[in-house]
Amino acid sequence: MALNSSNETLAALAAHAGSTFDNQRRLDRAKAVLPVRISGNDISGQSYSELVHTLDVSRNGVRLGSVHRQLEVGSVVVLHYRQHKAEFRVVWTKPLGSGTEQQVGLEADVQKDMWGTDANATNRPQATGTALARGASNGA
Repeated sequence: MALNSSNETLAALAAHAGSTFDNQRRLDRAKAVLPVRISGNDISGQSYSELVHTLDVSRNGVRLGSVHRQLEVGSVVVLHYRQHKAEFRVVWTKPLGSGTEQQVGLEADVQKDMWGTDANATNRPQATGTALARGASNGA
């Protein structure tokens, strides 16, 4: 492929680096439906604690489903999973349909293996409907 200028070369390199980064992010994610509790302050300033579930997880982020609170991008959410607790920042929200349910993307300020995804972990999460029901009955 012939490029006409150094700007085109830089653009091509940036596009390749971006796609490599996106591919690496996809590889780091694991699909997992796990019961979690989130707490914090919603967009109106009201404190809340809500049982939701993960859709996929990674070492430094998580995508949540069944979120019924309006969360503000940039706000801090405390996420509880089993005996683990960590702060995450809301990086995006996506309304689903015409109701109040939304998906939310969270990013951890500090990497922590909440999910048992390390190769040496012995307590890996079990992404099943049974785990979701068990966590809901335990108050996740």
